[in-house]
Amino acid sequence: MFENRTIGLALTVPAALFAAALFILPVGILLSEAFKGDNGFSLMAYVDFFSSPRNQTVFFRTLKLAGLVAVVSAVVGYAAAFCIVSLPAKSRGRMFGLVTLPLMISPVARTYAWLVILGRTGFVNSMLVNMGITDTPFRILFTETAVFIGLLQLFMPLMIISLVSAMENMPRDAIPAARILGANWFQVFTKVILPLTREGLVVGGTLVFTGSMTAYITPAILGGSKVLMLETLLYQRVTVANDFVAASVIAMILIVMAFSANVLLKQIATARRTRV
Repeated sequence: MFENRTIGLALTVPAALFAAALFILPVGILLSEAFKGDNGFSLMAYVDFFSSPRNQTVFFRTLKLAGLVAVVSAVVGYAAAFCIVSLPAKSRGRMFGLVTLPLMISPVARTYAWLVILGRTGFVNSMLVNMGITDTPFRILFTETAVFIGLLQLFMPLMIISLVSAMENMPRDAIPAARILGANWFQVFTKVILPLTREGLVVGGTLVFTGSMTAYITPAILGGSKVLMLETLLYQRVTVANDFVAASVIAMILIVMAFSANVLLKQIATARRTRV
């Protein structure tokens, strides 16, 4: 046993050193820039960042869109996951394959497709004009709505996959038993499905929220310079202003928000489990 542990440790150390050298160390150096002041440790970089109304708008916009995408993904994901697990095995595999198919396509290609769909002469506006709903095309691109649609399409499969995996591990007789005992579908969901799939919700919610918050390609293409999010603002700070201090502040904010979302979801799941 001792020899196996020694061998395992010996094999783990090179990988840990490699990860530390190529990931942890550079990230640590970048993040440390935000805590440097004239006299050593300082938080003035964060005070300066949040004192700007523009930065406050970008921060709350990022938080709002990421949270909205996570909530809508959870609502639609539960419905989709329930339908998938209710199908026969062969049909379930095909439907699951359709859900995972978008993940095999580059996010850049998937995002550029929305330019064709949401543009002034795109599919959506052409359909609305032809149906007589509007005489002039709506402005959809370079709005928060376009960014929300792009992020939702980009990350919803991750939520569905997590919830399908959680639902497949549920006892098969849990829902029929609840229905026989007189529970309506709302009670079945809140008292049976939700508690039994909370781990899948935590994983899916973390992936969707974090992915939406840290995505760059989709907000940059669909939002442009009119709908800035933290990632696009970070890119501007580095490439345009060459301001690495502000970039490190934004990076730290993104990391803290990602960990906070995961902790919050776990706390909600634990509290629900305790009540149940």
